[in-house]
Amino acid sequence: MTPQTGQFRFKTDDDTSDNKSRRTHNGLGSRPRTMFTAAPPSAFGRSHGFANAYARVGVETSVNSASAHKLIELLFNGFMDAITLARGAMRAKQIEAKGNAIGRAARIVEEGLKAGLNLEAGGRLAEDLSALYAYVSLRLLQANLRNDESALDECVRLIGPLRDAWVAIGPQVEAGNL
Repeated sequence: MTPQTGQFRFKTDDDTSDNKSRRTHNGLGSRPRTMFTAAPPSAFGRSHGFANAYARVGVETSVNSASAHKLIELLFNGFMDAITLARGAMRAKQIEAKGNAIGRAARIVEEGLKAGLNLEAGGRLAEDLSALYAYVSLRLLQANLRNDESALDECVRLIGPLRDAWVAIGPQVEAGNL
């Protein structure tokens, strides 16, 4: 990948340390030999890019048509998905992917769940949730720094019941009973 453009370039047989000798009018070398891809192909011969693009479109559609209650549910689900990705990356020793996934989970907690609390109107419950979210953020940081899967498990044990309760009251909220 070229740092200037962020795009992949073909590696050629005549690549040398002299940039001028390997450049052609289109910026790519002549006689392509290999190309590096961002994602390995799946067992079905296609990259996972299609699935990721489809998932992004689904999330964008959900967000655009979601109620305030549904948006919080999406944040909880996104948190759980990020933890799952972080755990897999941790086990595979994929440091960058682990950091990105834990960072996403932390942003969901800090910028979504915690920032959405109304501490004035929410009283003691909002204060307790704020303290819980601060603790979860700390444990996510520790999980990232120490490659501590048990810290990720603890975060799931803390957030999971909140998500489950939030989902359970969804039908009552949508019906206007809460």
